[in-house]
Amino acid sequence: MSTAPLLSVQDLTVRFRAESGWMTAIEEVGFDLMPGENLGIVGESGSGKSVTALSILRLHARATTAIPKGRILYEGRDLLTMPERELRAVRGGEIAMIFQDPMSSLNPVLTIADQIAETLRLHQGLDGAAARRRAIELLDLVRIADAPRRVDEYPHRLSGGMRQRVMIAIAIACRPKLLIADEPTTALDVTIQAQILELLRDLQAELGMSVILISHDLGVIAEFAQRVLVMYAGRIVEQAGVRQLFRAPLHPYSDGLLAAVPRVDADTNRLPAIPGSIPDPADPIPGCRFSPRCIEAVERCRIEAPALLAAGEGRLARCPPRVARGAAS
Repeated sequence: MSTAPLLSVQDLTVRFRAESGWMTAIEEVGFDLMPGENLGIVGESGSGKSVTALSILRLHARATTAIPKGRILYEGRDLLTMPERELRAVRGGEIAMIFQDPMSSLNPVLTIADQIAETLRLHQGLDGAAARRRAIELLDLVRIADAPRRVDEYPHRLSGGMRQRVMIAIAIACRPKLLIADEPTTALDVTIQAQILELLRDLQAELGMSVILISHDLGVIAEFAQRVLVMYAGRIVEQAGVRQLFRAPLHPYSDGLLAAVPRVDADTNRLPAIPGSIPDPADPIPGCRFSPRCIEAVERCRIEAPALLAAGEGRLARCPPRVARGAAS
């Protein structure tokens, strides 16, 4: 494996314009992704996971988005300053994305063949019969039965799992080096969810691509990812290997998320819940953003914003007392 990151996000801050003014959606987000690596990003809704993913490909509306700080280096090239023409070649060609809801992402008035062919025309110059043949090959690759017939169907004729496979087929059509999967198993039953994850693993092995998997489902992350970023209120609060995180979380928020996951080896009538909710980004709070919900918070937490500190074994955490305990244990 190469020692140079495929993707390096550095101190990324993204703001959106609202009626009350500019609000910060994510702040000083940074991480590296190595070639062939599976990276998971977890957190509650509103934590900044999807904003981070969409920012990588500059998919936010330019009129209402500001990026005052940060760099996103892909193979050494800064995607934030890259000319639009070059960026269009990267989108779909080298970095592809699977969006949350395939029914709203797929065009209801175009056949599956037309929608896969669009990517092939733009990035590989295929057209007509050649694009159709490749579309059928891609449907076979993502394990859609009777691909020659299904390729002429419209999205509403397919099940949720099949639509998600079509989205994957479109994403991998040009053999990207990086695949960003934003909640790819949402609203799917557990059987189909397992099939989709298995499919992504097999495709990664075949294509050699890196994967960023965004999910609120810790079970999905545990099964797929090698390394995990935990996000809260627009910031990374912990970074660790997946086994490290599940064995001994360092940040109270990570601890709370894991405590809320049902365990098959425990007889529990009621799962613990994290009190309260994620703060409104339009009304930022001083100090640690998790402090209003944290049972371990002290007065210092409500005043000082903790930095993301090294915690040994490549781990980072944004809670100094827990970092100290974790490093000593």
